[in-house]
Amino acid sequence: MEIYQATIADLDGVSDLFNLYRVFYQQTSDIGGAKTYIKQRMENKDSVIFVVKEDQQYLGFTQLYPAFSSISMSKAWILNDLYVDAEARKRGIGEKLLHKAKEHAIETEANSISLSTAPDNASAQRLYEKNGYVRDSQFYLMN
Repeated sequence: MEIYQATIADLDGVSDLFNLYRVFYQQTSDIGGAKTYIKQRMENKDSVIFVVKEDQQYLGFTQLYPAFSSISMSKAWILNDLYVDAEARKRGIGEKLLHKAKEHAIETEANSISLSTAPDNASAQRLYEKNGYVRDSQFYLMN
């Protein structure tokens, strides 16, 4: 099993996972749209995507978007997407992706990583809490 930053060579595999991620969140499957979206992120360097791959099969990914904190005057990252293929769950892949995101934040001298998940996604919440993420009780989030 390997984990690394995705490149354009990983476009198809990442796009497939990204499409499944969107379907998980009740979006209509759109592999063409997913591929276009991921390709744009890669080409424009709008995000950083890490993938987990084993035997040429893509098992999971996370996508980080850059942000900045005015208060701390530093870089931050938004962990916007994290998905592990249903057949690859319970193997620690989500945790490996979180560790890779943290490693990347440290390497880029970021002050923080923020994320959000659906209120009913208890398994993701357990994973995040196990890895040191805490629920924000100071600030409002408006949708």
